[in-house]
Amino acid sequence: AAWRRSPRPPAPQSRAPPCCTPLQINKVLRKTTRSVLKSLVATSGGGLGAALPLAEAQRMLSGSGGASAHLVTLEPPRKKKLRYTFNNTWAAYVGTAGSSIKLTDQAPSPTMELDLMGGVRATFGNFTADLGGIAYVYPSASTPNAVFPTNPTFYEGYAKLGYNVTETINVGANAFYTPSFLDTGANGTYVSATAKWTLPMDFALSGEFGRQYFGTTDTKHLLNSQPYALPDYNYWNAGLSYSYKFATLDLRYHDTDLSKEKCSLITGPTTGPTGTQSKYCGAAFVATLSFALTSKDLK
Repeated sequence: AAWRRSPRPPAPQSRAPPCCTPLQINKVLRKTTRSVLKSLVATSGGGLGAALPLAEAQRMLSGSGGASAHLVTLEPPRKKKLRYTFNNTWAAYVGTAGSSIKLTDQAPSPTMELDLMGGVRATFGNFTADLGGIAYVYPSASTPNAVFPTNPTFYEGYAKLGYNVTETINVGANAFYTPSFLDTGANGTYVSATAKWTLPMDFALSGEFGRQYFGTTDTKHLLNSQPYALPDYNYWNAGLSYSYKFATLDLRYHDTDLSKEKCSLITGPTTGPTGTQSKYCGAAFVATLSFALTSKDLK
């Protein structure tokens, strides 16, 4: 997963008074979050300070959700997405996202990731289905290195299902597949379950638990002169979000059970007494600001 780093806004000074009622506390939370949203509008969206596992960061950049292997360094992305609604059932969308990136300490590392995506979404009552694909393109990766002897550009398809149990509770299931993760020749499959609870005052709690599966690399990507299996792992996240008009601020914790030794099989070694560990794996806290504009918002 990728990690993003950007300046944090000044912490709001609003505080809940002693012996507050729940309603008073909610009002303070709304006022505080709105002040944060307003201070972040100038940043044009993106992540605030983070370090995530790689495939997860890639999917977060593209806005498709999900997870995958190692940690990278990212600057705040610039995302654009267009959606066309045919009727109450069908809609189609295309989008793009771009960010500066660091995939490995082994020079030269790719410095830019460009995501291209498209898909269709169907709604049948309380049930939704989303089918689409993403291309993760690294236009700056023209020179190979020890970790990526080929350009790591790769493609991924996905299917996402959702169901509104009640007006405030939603559950879902996701599946992603790529025939060659980072062009290593190793196929990748990610499956996960999600849940979201919409709270009063425009807040929401949500989380995800998933499992990433990988295959074996091709003959261009070797360990001890042999193809090798990329490590499987579990991934999870949990967070709180707040929506204000067309903006949403999401505060989320991400983690995996991927060890530093296993992570080095993807990013290459960066630390450790024997040079077999990677510093790019671990837990992360990510703040994300997103915007959902419609034609009526622009009037």
